Amino acid sequence: MKKEFLRGIKDGIPIFLGYLSVSFGFGILAVGLGLSVMESVGISLTNLTSAGQVAGVGIIAAGGSLIEMALTQLVINIRYSLMGISLSQKLDRNFTVAHRLIASFGITDEIFAVAVAQKEVSPYYMYGLISVSTVGWVSGTFLGAAAGNILPAELSSAMGIVLYGMFLAIFIPAARESKGVFASVLIASGLSMIFKFVLTEVSGGFAVIICAVVSAAVCAVLFPKKDEEEAEE
Repeated sequence: MKKEFLRGIKDGIPIFLGYLSVSFGFGILAVGLGLSVMESVGISLTNLTSAGQVAGVGIIAAGGSLIEMALTQLVINIRYSLMGISLSQKLDRNFTVAHRLIASFGITDEIFAVAVAQKEVSPYYMYGLISVSTVGWVSGTFLGAAAGNILPAELSSAMGIVLYGMFLAIFIPAARESKGVFASVLIASGLSMIFKFVLTEVSGGFAVIICAVVSAAVCAVLFPKKDEEEAEE
C-alpha cells in the first residue's frame, strides 16, 4: 500500500512541476476576473480541469446561469468519462467501487496518460499520482492568484498567457497530424469569432457549447475514423 502510494507520487512529480507553472496563469486570470485568492484556490481544488476552470470563471465573471455552467462543464469534460472507461481495463482487483469513485475525481489528461501506461494500476498508486498532481495545480493557482493582486497589471496580463500557451501546445501537434483535428480547430475558431463580434447576445458559456458541439459533429461526418477491422482491410 505505502510502496504503491510512493510510486504514484514519484511518477506524478513531472505532472506536479508542469501543473505548478501552468496553473499560475489560471490564478492570475481568476483574480483578474474579480475572484478572490481563496475562491480561485477553491475552484482548482474542487474542479481539476484546466479548460473547464477557464470556461467556468468566464461564465462566473459574465454572470451566467447555473444551467449554462453545468452544460459547459459537461461538454468540455465529457472526455474524462472515456478516459475512465479506458483506464478501467488496467485496474487491479483491489479497485472497489468506492476506490473507483474517489479516483475518478482526479483523472486528467496527464494523469490518465501516466496511469494507462502502467501494466496494472492499484488504488493507492492512483491516489499518490493524483495527490501530488493536485498539490501542484492548487499551489500554482494560489501563487498566481496572490501574485495577481500585487504585480503590475501589464505583467499580470502577460503571465496570464501561460495557460493559453498550454492549450496551444496540446492541440497544435494533433492538428498537424490530423486533418479532422485541424478542421475542427478552424471551425470552432471561426464560430467563436462570429459569437465574439456578430452574435454578441449569445453568452460566453453557450458559445463554447455551440462551438464544441458543431465543430465535433461536422468533423465526425467529414472525417469519420475507421474502426480496426476496416483499417486492416
